[in-house]
Amino acid sequence: MLRRFTQISAKHLARTQSTSAAGAKEKWDLYAGVLVERLPVVSKTLSPLERQFQDMLSHIEYENSLKSDHELKHERDLVQMELIKQGKVQVDLDESAAKQTAQDLKDAYIEELKKFEVAPRTTADDAANKTTSTDRCLEDTLYLLVQQKLGQQQHLLLPQGQRQEGESMRQTAERVLREQCGNDLQVLFYGNAPVGFHKYKYPSSQRAESVGAKVFFFRASLRAGNVQGAKDTPAVQYEWLPKEALSQKLKNAAYADSIKKFLI
Repeated sequence: MLRRFTQISAKHLARTQSTSAAGAKEKWDLYAGVLVERLPVVSKTLSPLERQFQDMLSHIEYENSLKSDHELKHERDLVQMELIKQGKVQVDLDESAAKQTAQDLKDAYIEELKKFEVAPRTTADDAANKTTSTDRCLEDTLYLLVQQKLGQQQHLLLPQGQRQEGESMRQTAERVLREQCGNDLQVLFYGNAPVGFHKYKYPSSQRAESVGAKVFFFRASLRAGNVQGAKDTPAVQYEWLPKEALSQKLKNAAYADSIKKFLI
């Protein structure tokens, strides 16, 4: 019995040491990625139900509101005109001609309103489906994807790059965005903490130094500019896409699932 217990303990110890040794050999490369979003420019178009509810609230507000200065002035003007008709008030014609009544103001406002044109909610880039432009899909949030080489193939991904010695992950994210998208792209990072995570293993033939990569994603919003590659380098391939179109461009299902977890 004691001999059997000793054999089992020896096997367990050997297995534990083997697992620990294998785990100690595993090295992962650290990457920082950036989710750059262009926030909506205009509000969402109201649905029929939302429009009906808005009209109801506007009607309730109108019924419960007090009269404005313009309405009170218009009532005083009507009373004044009635007194003039009855001959109870003496009128100075010069002063009356120079006086602007509430009705005159209302007529002027109506004429000015007729000249007002509502700006379209779609743009020329919408019609041309120009996915490199941020002047499209004004009601939606657009996300930046940049073409990058992984292995032997090109993929559209969030901008990402490997951390260098001495950098914080936030510094890596800023550097990667600057190197891949140029200095013209101005963004605001929301913080120093990542909002998402993804990891993947390299092919067996490429695991000489590291078994894979761990990517920590940071969120940033577009302030101005657009992607612009550095001089003397090939043009950067990129697209600004709404949330619904991302799944069509992100070919790797596991990567797409990791991104969806922190999309708003």
